Amino acid sequence: MPRKPTLSPSRITTFLACPVKYRWTYVDARGRWYLRSKSYYSFGSTLHRVLERFHDAGDEGVTTTDEVMAAYEESWIDAGFSSAEEMAEAYGDGKQILERHVEEARKRPATAKTLFVERQLKFEYEEFSLVGRVDRVDQHDDGTLEIIDYKSGRERITEEDVKSDIAMSIYQLLLRRQFPEQPVAATILALKSGESATYSMSDEELDELENDVRMICMEIIKEDFFERRAVPKPLCRHCDFFPLCLKDPDYAEALPAESDPRF
Repeated sequence: MPRKPTLSPSRITTFLACPVKYRWTYVDARGRWYLRSKSYYSFGSTLHRVLERFHDAGDEGVTTTDEVMAAYEESWIDAGFSSAEEMAEAYGDGKQILERHVEEARKRPATAKTLFVERQLKFEYEEFSLVGRVDRVDQHDDGTLEIIDYKSGRERITEEDVKSDIAMSIYQLLLRRQFPEQPVAATILALKSGESATYSMSDEELDELENDVRMICMEIIKEDFFERRAVPKPLCRHCDFFPLCLKDPDYAEALPAESDPRF
C-alpha cells in the first residue's frame, strides 16, 4: 500500500501562496540547491532552542538567567547574516529578549504548568496525515490547554492576528482532536516586545476549519506540480526559486519590470 501523504501548516500555507514554490520546496529535489540561509530564520531558531530548554521541566540545567545566557551562546546559529555587525546586533537583541522572558516567567502566576515543549501533534485522516509542531502547551487550572507560539520577528500582536493565522488554527484543531474533552486556546507571543494575544476557536469554527483543511489537502494531493506553470507575483523577486522560474520563457516574458510599482 502506498504511504499516505503527510501535510502540515507550512505545506498548506506554501501551497496557498504559490504551488510552484511548493514544488521546489517539497516535491522537486532540485529546489534544495537554491535555498539560501536567512538571518531571521537563524535568529528565530536559536531563540526557540533556548526557550525549549528553559520551559522543559526535564532540563534542570537551564533555569536561571545565567544558565539561559550560557544556553544561548551554545545554541547561537550564525548562518545568513550579511556582516559581523548585523550578527552582533541580532545577538544583543536576543540577549535582551531572553532576559526579559526569564524575568516575566518568574512573575507568572502558578495557575498554569507547561505540559510539553516542541511536540509534534498528529491526526490521521483517511487520505492523509495532518501534523503540526507546537512550541509549547500549558495546562491551566481550569483544564484549558493553551498553545503558545513564539514569534521572534514581531513586536505587535492582536487577537485578530491569532484568529486569522492558519498554523495557529490547525494547532488548535490537532490538539482538540487529541484532547477532545478539554478547552483549547492559542496564544502568539511576540518575543521582541513580550506582547501576546490569545484566541480560542469554537466547536463550529473548528468543524469549518477541518472541512477547509481537508479540501485544501486534497487539492495538494491531486495537484500535478510538474505541469503547474509559474505566475508572476509581487514577492517573486524575493523568492529563493526565482532563478528557476525565470527559466520558463512564458514566465519571464510576463514578468513586469522591477520599476513596476506593483512589483
